[in-house]
Amino acid sequence: MAEQRQDKAALVSETRRRFEAEYLPDKSDKYDSRDVERLQQDDKWVENYLIWRHDVVDDTLKMIDESFQWRKEYTVNDLTESVLPKWLFESGSLFLHGYDKEGYKLFWFRVKHHTRDPKQQLEKKKLVAFWLEHYAKRDHGKPLTVVFDMAETGISHIDLDFVRFIVNCFTDYYPNFLTKIVIFEMPWIMNAAFKIVKGWLGPDAISMLKFTNKSDVQEYISGEYLPPHMGGTDSFKYSYPPLVDDDFQTPLCENGPITSEDEHESKEEIDADTKETGELNEEQNLNQKKMNSIEQISKSEETDKTEIKPKNAKKALTTFKGPLLHISPAEELYFGSKETGEKKCLIVLTNVTKNIVAFKVRTTAPEKYRVKPSNSSCEPGTSLDIIVSLHGGFAASLQDRFLIMAAEMDQSSGAGVPELSQFWKEVPRTKVMEHRLRCHVVESSKPSSLTLKENTCNIPAKTNEDLHIQLTHLLQMNKRLQEQLDHCLWFQQLSVVLSLLSVTVVAFCFYLAYTQRS
Repeated sequence: MAEQRQDKAALVSETRRRFEAEYLPDKSDKYDSRDVERLQQDDKWVENYLIWRHDVVDDTLKMIDESFQWRKEYTVNDLTESVLPKWLFESGSLFLHGYDKEGYKLFWFRVKHHTRDPKQQLEKKKLVAFWLEHYAKRDHGKPLTVVFDMAETGISHIDLDFVRFIVNCFTDYYPNFLTKIVIFEMPWIMNAAFKIVKGWLGPDAISMLKFTNKSDVQEYISGEYLPPHMGGTDSFKYSYPPLVDDDFQTPLCENGPITSEDEHESKEEIDADTKETGELNEEQNLNQKKMNSIEQISKSEETDKTEIKPKNAKKALTTFKGPLLHISPAEELYFGSKETGEKKCLIVLTNVTKNIVAFKVRTTAPEKYRVKPSNSSCEPGTSLDIIVSLHGGFAASLQDRFLIMAAEMDQSSGAGVPELSQFWKEVPRTKVMEHRLRCHVVESSKPSSLTLKENTCNIPAKTNEDLHIQLTHLLQMNKRLQEQLDHCLWFQQLSVVLSLLSVTVVAFCFYLAYTQRS
């Protein structure tokens, strides 16, 4: 693994060096300087280009060159909701909504709402670029699943130029950004057209095409994110404004649902929160003592351990560093499956400003999760723990998302429930920091994130030595079983030989007796 990372780092470095030497001097005016700067700073972006071109640097450089020129031509970095015509969003032909079974965001193209018009083609293409760039920046470049919903479409809706543009966005301009293309109920009259599309995709991407109908589309997308005409139960109806986003809702707090932003927590609920927080801190301190008593075994294992330090010194997880809050973990919350029993996760917020920061947590699955606290504030320079727990026998899903919203409050503002409620009604959206977290379901018994198990303090982590002893023991048992099996096979073969020999002797004796009588 370390060698692979070194090889990848070497390829990234070579790509950057050659781009600066071979492309930048002659074409700097054809690139957006922001893209050039990002190429030098964002390793993941360069790696995605390499992955999409099979680590061939020459091909990677060509793709970077083409995509950078395209990005400047379409002013991708400056595409915002305000610069595009309102009717584009109102048409409902393109939008992001829901997730496939692997947890990838769905990019919908409702073909029946699309009409061919050469005069509007450029603006419609910019809408595609807007959505792709909007999601790429928001979810750190996580790939998309494209859904061509072709129900109720015919020859009048065919627009090969527009389809080709969408395909080219994924093959040439957005590296490693496509998981699959789900085509729903393609009319037979369009078969010839999609043979052309296959040619555009190339051999590597053809396998990503999934032709479906109502009977098999749920192999890729669960019914909860499919509209009724596709055999699903999703009641979502596209409308604009506002801009369609994840369906984040207020989750359950530990003491029941929050039915209104103005709802006051009772003194008993606050006391219960304080009590549980104290119990958690006590549990964390106990866990710290136990962890410290375990002899250090190796650096690699030390990074896998879930170590929680007292007070504000937190586990050094991956951290999203926002302008108001630092959030750990940065991207994913790790929950266990029903078998592993891991039902709680910890989110750590750190206020990096000089003012109080108000925050609230929302989720796409409010019926599944309890979040404590879900609407509160964080003092300047301090850290705060948010406990996210499953309840009611629910299991975490790859499609589940959490949204953390934060905004800076004036020193004169209070931080009580009424003040927070009023604050969120009045704060401008432009001053709200947003960060999204995905859910990851861990099938193994040990996730790599800050997951809280009910018996964390009672079951010590196994050391490398313990695992080595168990592995050696299993190998010895396997060897003994193999020896016994070989012995049984040898005995079986010997028995067969002896049986055949006995039959032969008996037959020979009968033969001699028969000849003597004759």
